[in-house]
Amino acid sequence: MPAPTRTLGVRHLQLFRAALAAIAALMVTFSNDHSAQVGLAIFSGYAIASSLVLVLSAWLVYPEGKRWWVLVVGSFDFIAGMVAGVPSLRTDDMFFALVISWALVTGVFELAAGFRLKGYDGARDQIITGALGILLGILLLVIPAGFLQTYTIEEAGTFELTGIILGVGMFGGYAAIVAVLLGIAGLTPRPADAETTASVAEADRGGVS
Repeated sequence: MPAPTRTLGVRHLQLFRAALAAIAALMVTFSNDHSAQVGLAIFSGYAIASSLVLVLSAWLVYPEGKRWWVLVVGSFDFIAGMVAGVPSLRTDDMFFALVISWALVTGVFELAAGFRLKGYDGARDQIITGALGILLGILLLVIPAGFLQTYTIEEAGTFELTGIILGVGMFGGYAAIVAVLLGIAGLTPRPADAETTASVAEADRGGVS
């Protein structure tokens, strides 16, 4: 029985995710304010938009049996994004607690999915993206609470480097790397029948992963 034709492919999901990550990275980069309020506002928009893309891709991209990871990651993206969207909760402690838990949970699930779907289109990029998420969570964990360092730039003045500035900056760096990684993956030429072959093989196995 022929596999059903899908509207979008894995490359489209990668490009959509790359675009969202690039927007988040640019917003962090060009913002003069790296406070928890701004950082969580950017994170909220990124996480909610990512969740919608992932959940839709579960039916538009992945065959039955391979949808679980996008649904789990998309659901957690949505929950984290909604929490970050509450202005009264946008504190330094909330930024670290929320982004660390989000990065570790989604990173672990995406890494596991990459190994579970090894051989399927995009699995290698899931492994790398998942590992980057875990790395982001670990880096945010090691930033000392209440970190504050004052430094002076000649003819510019005295400035302060705080933990939240580092945290928001790391999230922006993570988003930039993910944007480049998934952008390259989405634009990399594939054999014309790569995704079709994978879908047919999945159908032949009766949708069992």
